[in-house]
Amino acid sequence: MRKNSVKNRKINDEVRRVLAQIISGGIKDPRVSSMTSVLAVEVAPDLKTCKVWISVYGDEEKKKDTMEGLKSASGFIRGELAHRVNLRNTPQLQFLLDDSIAYGVEMSRRIDEVRAADRQAEEARGEEIPSSQSSEENGGPDADTGRA
Repeated sequence: MRKNSVKNRKINDEVRRVLAQIISGGIKDPRVSSMTSVLAVEVAPDLKTCKVWISVYGDEEKKKDTMEGLKSASGFIRGELAHRVNLRNTPQLQFLLDDSIAYGVEMSRRIDEVRAADRQAEEARGEEIPSSQSSEENGGPDADTGRA
């Protein structure tokens, strides 16, 4: 089975779905945060290994504790995965922390701060800024042609 084959993608999707269920409802370890998400899964074509990208909402200590809890519960998680997904081999799980969601939230917050600062600066100069305008009113790329 090739890495990007349809079969491999279906296996990745199914394993991700089942792991999300197991982690959100089946682990009783208090170190594992309830705000844990399975972002992506990459099962090797030989079904021997599986990389699981996890996102944890919270501070660095909570992320560290959750990763330790998942690593210690990996045997239980693997057993549950074997019961729920019928694969020739049940892969060894490798949990990896993915901070992309937290990074996106932080960038969005910074953009909002810059926009608020720009708005305050323009209001201080006495310029009136309407709260919402369509792209045609703003002189968007299609404003000259009349297309939307």
